[in-house]
Amino acid sequence: MKLEMTGQMRMEQRMKLAPHMIQSMEILQLPILALQERIEQELNSNPILELDDDSNPEEIETPAESPQDDDMAEKALVVDEENRAEDFERLGNLGDEFQDLIDQSGPYHGRRDDGEKDLKLEAIKNTEAPPQSLHDYLTEQWGLVDAEEPVKKAGSLIIDYLDERGYLSVPLEQLHNKDQAAFTPEHLREALELVHELDPPGIGARDLRECLLIQMAQSNDDLGFEYRLVEDHMDALLENRLPDIAKKMDCTLERINQAIERLSKLDISPGLQIGRNDNIPITPDVIVESSSNGSDEFSVRLADDSLPSLRLSPYYTRMAEDNHVSDTTKKFLVNNIRSAHWIIEAIEQRKNTLLKVAKAIVRYQKDFFEQGALHLRPLPMSKIADEVGVHLATVSRAVSGKYLQCAWGILPLRKFFSGGTEDVAGQAHSWEAIRVKLQQIIDEEDKSRPLNDDQIKEKLAEAGIPNLARRTVAKYRKLMNIPTAKFRKKY
Repeated sequence: MKLEMTGQMRMEQRMKLAPHMIQSMEILQLPILALQERIEQELNSNPILELDDDSNPEEIETPAESPQDDDMAEKALVVDEENRAEDFERLGNLGDEFQDLIDQSGPYHGRRDDGEKDLKLEAIKNTEAPPQSLHDYLTEQWGLVDAEEPVKKAGSLIIDYLDERGYLSVPLEQLHNKDQAAFTPEHLREALELVHELDPPGIGARDLRECLLIQMAQSNDDLGFEYRLVEDHMDALLENRLPDIAKKMDCTLERINQAIERLSKLDISPGLQIGRNDNIPITPDVIVESSSNGSDEFSVRLADDSLPSLRLSPYYTRMAEDNHVSDTTKKFLVNNIRSAHWIIEAIEQRKNTLLKVAKAIVRYQKDFFEQGALHLRPLPMSKIADEVGVHLATVSRAVSGKYLQCAWGILPLRKFFSGGTEDVAGQAHSWEAIRVKLQQIIDEEDKSRPLNDDQIKEKLAEAGIPNLARRTVAKYRKLMNIPTAKFRKKY
């Protein structure tokens, strides 16, 4: 078999994105808080960018009649990583010019304590400490427990295997197989009983039943009836077979309902009490308000007041045009000027695109902003893309992770895009509106005789939303975490 290399030519089309196009798409996709962080990063990395603050009196200016200062600035400028040797050589050649600069500025004086607060130091002192994790919290308590060394080792291993809810989902036998020489199964069982006594109550439980029993055993209230209810009839309780439980416990349904009410105050996830992550606040990117002139139109504006305004540094732009500046320095400045132009243009393009998309959404979903979620219409992204005159992917990036504030709350922009169906009168209903109507039907039902999925389907048809399959109703009921009629029944 003969091997040989041959050349071949072919024509093909490929789409290549320029760096500024990629940057523009990234900026468009950023929410308002992420954009603020990105701008701060650009300000720190690009010396050409600066805040456009007209009230700042400390703006850097260099008189045109002193080219000597420009030369000194050029000598002090670090161009890139490859020219560090040249930079250190420049420092050695500063000579008398540097000494003259020191003589003009006067001797250095350390910072005196003039009674003014150091803002950075105050910010560090006022910064909240990171929350203590559940593992650290329990380990600290376990260190104070008086027990034998094998039990202490077994308890530490148990704590290592607790999940974030505080449950031990690994069998004790499996933990013993990890290190058979350090402790025995009896030590593990003794350690688990001691872990159950740690705070918060219910920690170290292996299932929901044990979690509730641990909390009731440590409670100061009289929960004897509730303890027997959970210990002997937990499965029937979870299946809502209250009449069977009342018959076996020889009590009334009212007594069982009272016990369930008291049980509802117990914590089924005690581990989440410690080290619970704080919810990140949602900052809207778009604000929709009713028109102030009394018309039925809505005003749409961007919530970008906190975004800083950027500009190019006049000092460095003049330096880039100075013929006395070396080619290496000029190349460095030109590249950063180009990068600064890109980021400014990308932010401006993001504002324009997001505002156009938001205004188009408000026009199509006007009934929602006037009357609420039941009047949300089906809206594909392609329709907004055609009206705005951009690609479908651009609309998807524009609404990704962004929120809109209106009279009905702060809502994700993606909420306004969904499919739907038409009623007998030809009016379109979005799937989101159908789910709102389904929730309304569930809330208004007789809890002693809750509606099944077929009856909910009939109720939706009476409300003008026909032709829904039963499995569609069941699908949305599950998505909304609504249990079946059997578990919604109240005795």
